[in-house]
Amino acid sequence: MQFTLLMVAAAIAMVGAIFHGYVGGRLYMKNIRESQLVPLTQSLSLVSWQMFTVFLLVSAITFVVVAWQPHLALMAVPLIWANAAGACLFLVLSLMGHSALIKLPGLYLMGLTALLSGLGIAAT
Repeated sequence: MQFTLLMVAAAIAMVGAIFHGYVGGRLYMKNIRESQLVPLTQSLSLVSWQMFTVFLLVSAITFVVVAWQPHLALMAVPLIWANAAGACLFLVLSLMGHSALIKLPGLYLMGLTALLSGLGIAAT
């Protein structure tokens, strides 16, 4: 059960990383290029966007490693908490007037990843 939960969490994070990095990145950069932001701000915005992609990728890889090597479960704990905190951030900000955030997949992606990986670690 622990293996399956961690592998599903890893798959969600990996699909999220691919979608966020490629599809989302293209849409995001199109909007940024059309904005009035100066080039340096556009570049820094892209770095910020892709850091979340890197976070999703690191989460996916870590959960796969822990699924195959359960004795390394502590490696996943910071990522579980970071995913949970990210989901909470999406929720809180959406309730504080940024209602568009509730429609984005971040809350659900991070929340489900945290839940499944947390259950997977608890099962070890």
